[in-house]
Amino acid sequence: MAQLFTRLLLATEHSPFDTGAEAMGLALAQRCQLPLAIVLPLVSNPEYEAIAPQIAAQAEREAAAKIAELRQQAGAAGVTIDLHLRRGPEPYQGIVDEAIAQDSDVIIIRRRGKRSFLANLLVGEMVSKVVAHAPCHVLIVPREAQLWQQRVLVAAEATAQGRQIVATSIAVATQCGLPLQLVTAVPAEALQSEASAFVTEMVKLAQAQGVVAGGEVRVGNPYKEILAAREACQADLIVMGSRGEPNIGRALLGGVAQKVMGLSEHPVLVLHS
Repeated sequence: MAQLFTRLLLATEHSPFDTGAEAMGLALAQRCQLPLAIVLPLVSNPEYEAIAPQIAAQAEREAAAKIAELRQQAGAAGVTIDLHLRRGPEPYQGIVDEAIAQDSDVIIIRRRGKRSFLANLLVGEMVSKVVAHAPCHVLIVPREAQLWQQRVLVAAEATAQGRQIVATSIAVATQCGLPLQLVTAVPAEALQSEASAFVTEMVKLAQAQGVVAGGEVRVGNPYKEILAAREACQADLIVMGSRGEPNIGRALLGGVAQKVMGLSEHPVLVLHS
C-alpha cells in the first residue's frame, strides 16, 4: 500500500517545548523511511535589527547552534533532513509558507510553548495559527507524547466531511496495522439515530478494508465525550477535522477541535479538506 504521508514537515524552534514534536518527526521519518523537511522560524524585524544589530547577530548564532543540534539528532536516527530557516515577523507564517513551498502533506508541530500555560488548556497561539492556516494536515504533538502503537480513535460527524475524515483514518490504521475506533459525539439524544446509522456504515466500511474496527455514539459535551472515548479504548492517536471559515483562510478553529488538541496528552492529527 502506498504511504499515506510522504512529505513530512517538522516545524520547531528547538526549544524544550519542541522535544516531543522533534522526536515524533524523526520517528515517523525513520519508520516510513522518508526524508524529513524541517523549518525553524526565526522572528525577524528589519527596523529593530537596524537599531540593535547585536540582537540579530545573537539570534543568528543561536539558530546556527540549534541547526547543528538538529543535524546531529537526525544523523543519530539515520534520517535524512532538509533544514530551512525562515525569517519573518510571524513564526506561524514562515511555517505555513514552508509547507506550501515543500508541498507538504503533514506538518508536525508541538502543542504549546512558554507563553501558553494559561488555564493549561489551550493550544499555543502560534500553533493555533499554523493549524488554522495550514495548506495540509497538522499533527499536534504534546511534549511527552510518543509514536502511536495501540489504537487510532477517529472523531467524526455524519457529514460529507465526516466521511472523508473516516476514510483517511482508515488509511492511517491500515498503514500502521492498528485497530480503529470511531466516536460520533452529539449534544442531544434526538440526534442519536442519524449518528448511529453513520457509525454503523463507517465501521462496516473499515472492516471491509481489513481493519479491526468498532464505533459508538456518545451524548453530551462533544470534546469531553471524545476524550472519554479515547480513555475507554486506550487509543494513542486521535484523528479529527477542524471547522474553519474558508473565506478567511480557516482563521477560526472549531471549539471542539481546539479543546481536544489542548487537553489530549496524545498526538492529535487535524485533517484539512
